Amino acid sequence: MKKLNIAFLFLVIIIHPVLSQQDPLSSHYMFNTLTYNPGVAGTSGMICATALNRQQWVGFKGAPATTVFNISAPIAPFKVKSGVGLLVESDNIGFDKDINLSASYSYLMELGTGKLGIGLSLGMINKILSPHWSIPTGDSHTPESGDPLIPVNKESYVAFDAGLGVFYKTDKYYGGFSITHLNQPKIKFSKGTPYISRHFYLTAGYVLQMSNPSLELLPSIFAFSDGKVAQFTITSLIRYNKKVWGGVSYRVGDALIGMVGFELFNGIRLGYAYDFTLSDVRKSSSGSHEFMVNYCFDLNMGKSPMKYKSIRFL
Repeated sequence: MKKLNIAFLFLVIIIHPVLSQQDPLSSHYMFNTLTYNPGVAGTSGMICATALNRQQWVGFKGAPATTVFNISAPIAPFKVKSGVGLLVESDNIGFDKDINLSASYSYLMELGTGKLGIGLSLGMINKILSPHWSIPTGDSHTPESGDPLIPVNKESYVAFDAGLGVFYKTDKYYGGFSITHLNQPKIKFSKGTPYISRHFYLTAGYVLQMSNPSLELLPSIFAFSDGKVAQFTITSLIRYNKKVWGGVSYRVGDALIGMVGFELFNGIRLGYAYDFTLSDVRKSSSGSHEFMVNYCFDLNMGKSPMKYKSIRFL
C-alpha cells in the first residue's frame, strides 16, 4: 500500500475529482473577468491589464497558489468593432503545476444602452506532475511502480484549450456567461488519460447610487460549475468617490471574504481580499490571501477618462 503525502491526497480528493479539475478560485472575480470570459475583451473601451496573486489556505502543505496576468484592448480591423486579450496563468496545487496561456477575440456590438461582446479564446494548457513518494518500510507495501494509474516520475503534457463567452455591460450593470475548456482537453500521461472537464460561469453586477452622491453600492454574484461541483459567491461592496471600496463576500459553504481596495491618482487600482475558511481546512490553515493590481487607460489620453460625480474631483 502506498502512502502519499497526506496534504496532497486531501487536495486531490476535494479539488481534483476523477477525470475533472476545478479552475483556480478568485475573490476578485469582478476585476478578473477576462480569465474566464473572453467576451469581456474590449468592452470597457480601454486597454485594461490585471495582475493577481492568490495564496490559498496558508499553512496547509501543498495548498493552491495561483498567479494570473491578463490584458485586453479594443480594436477595429476593417472598421469591425472588436476586442483582443491575452491570459497567462500559473496554478500550483500539491504535485500539480499547471500553466495556461491563451489569446481571446471578441466581436463587439452596441445593444440598447450598453455593449455586447461575443468572444472566443484559444490557447494551451501545460500540466506538470511532479510526484514525491513516501512508502513505509516492509515487504507488505507496494512500491510506487506497482500502481497502474499514478505516474512514478515527473511528467509534462501540453494540450490545446478553447473557451467561449458572452458579456454585456452598461454604465449601471453587467452580466456574462461563459464556458472554459470547451474541448475538454485530454492529458496523456504515461499511466491513464484524464481530461479537464468543461466549466460553466455566470456573473452579474450592478451599480446602485446611494442617497449620498459620494457613495455607491456594488452588489454582484458569481457562479460556476464543472458538472460535478457547483459554487456560488455573493458580494456587496461600498465605493466612496469611485476611489475607495470595501465590503464582504460569501462563497457558499467555503469562505467568508473581506475585501478592501483603492485607486491611486494615476488610475492604478490595488485590492486585497482575505478568505476566512469555513470548512474543516481552517484547522490547518490561517486563511487565504489575494492581491490584485488593475490598470485601465485610454491609449490616446494616457489615462482613464473616468468622470467623477463628486465635487471633490471637479
